[in-house]
Amino acid sequence: MSRQPQTVLARRLRHRQTDAEKALWAILRRKQISGFKFRRQEPIGPYVVDFVSFEKKLIIEIDGGQHAEMQARARDEERSTWLRGEGYEVLRFWNNDVLVNREAVAESIRLALEREDAPSP
Repeated sequence: MSRQPQTVLARRLRHRQTDAEKALWAILRRKQISGFKFRRQEPIGPYVVDFVSFEKKLIIEIDGGQHAEMQARARDEERSTWLRGEGYEVLRFWNNDVLVNREAVAESIRLALEREDAPSP
């Protein structure tokens, strides 16, 4: 019985979270923002997303400095375009924003969750 590569990767990523991912997970877990459930390091199609609320079809990605490089930005945009095509909204935050301005990040997420025009299943 073999596992899909994304599932294996997701499990590995859950055990190797960055400091920013740990900080944001502390805010998202246990339905702490507006009562919405999030999952971390979840496979969606060919990708593994950092955090997702399936109920609101909201994906949150945390980007480190390597994402500022032109090639990485192009891959991120391709990924976001594919995810939007599947009906998801994608929010991206820099690691530093999560670590230094956690409250503002949480507020941005809360506003996205409570918007009426946000994608829904």
